[in-house]
Amino acid sequence: MSIWEYANPVRFLALSAKVQPYAWGLAAVGIVVGLVWGFFGTPDDFRQGSTVKIIYLHVPSAWIAINAWIMMLVASLIWLVRRHHVSALAAKAAAPVGLVMTVIGLLTGAIWGQPMWGTWWAWDPRLTSFLILFLFYLGYIALWAAIDDPDTAADLTSVLCLVGSVFALMSRYAVLFWSQGLHQGASLSLDKEENISDVFWLPLVICIAGFTLLFLALVLYRTGTEIALRRARALTARQERVA
Repeated sequence: MSIWEYANPVRFLALSAKVQPYAWGLAAVGIVVGLVWGFFGTPDDFRQGSTVKIIYLHVPSAWIAINAWIMMLVASLIWLVRRHHVSALAAKAAAPVGLVMTVIGLLTGAIWGQPMWGTWWAWDPRLTSFLILFLFYLGYIALWAAIDDPDTAADLTSVLCLVGSVFALMSRYAVLFWSQGLHQGASLSLDKEENISDVFWLPLVICIAGFTLLFLALVLYRTGTEIALRRARALTARQERVA
C-alpha cells in the first residue's frame, strides 16, 4: 500500500482513529515517567545544582518546536508539489502545537539561563533564531486566519514555511556555526563526549519520546478537526450556491 493513499481524507481519518489511542496513552506514560524520574529520581548537578532539572521540560519542548516546523515544511512541500489537501491541513494543525512548545522553550530557557548566565535573555545565535522561529509561527497562524480561500492560504503559508525553515535549522545547529554563544552544546549527540551524564540521559530520552508522541496525537486530532471544518465550509458554500 502506497503512503499516498492516506492523502484520501477517509483513509487518513481511519488510520488516525487507530493510532491516536496508542499515541495518547504512550505519551501520557512517557511524560509522567520521564518528568517524575527526572525531577525526583536524579541527583543535583555538581555545577548547576537542581536548576539543571528544567532540562526535562526545556529540551523536549525545544525539540518539538524545531521539528514541528520541519514537519510543517515537509507537509507544505507535499502540498505545493502534489496538491494533497490533507498535507496542507496537517501543517496547519501542527502550527499551534509548535507555537506552544516554542513558548515553553523560551520561558524554561529564560528560567534556566538566569541563574546560570546572570540574565534572563542574551542575544545568543541559538536564542535569537529560536525567537525568530516563534515570530514565524505567529505569522504562519495569522496568515491562515487572514485568507478566506483555503487553497490560496495553503499556498502562501507553504511559502512562508519554506522561509521560516531557515531559522528552525539555525535553532538546531547554531552552536555548530557560532562558538561564542552562551548556549551550551547539544544535550544529546551521536558524539558520546557531548552527551549529558548517563544519570540524566535516560529520563531525558523518555521525556523527549513522550513529548514526541504527544505532538503526534495532537496533530492527528487537530488534522481530523481541520478536515471536518473544510467539509463543513464546502457544504455551506454549496448550499449557498444552490439557494
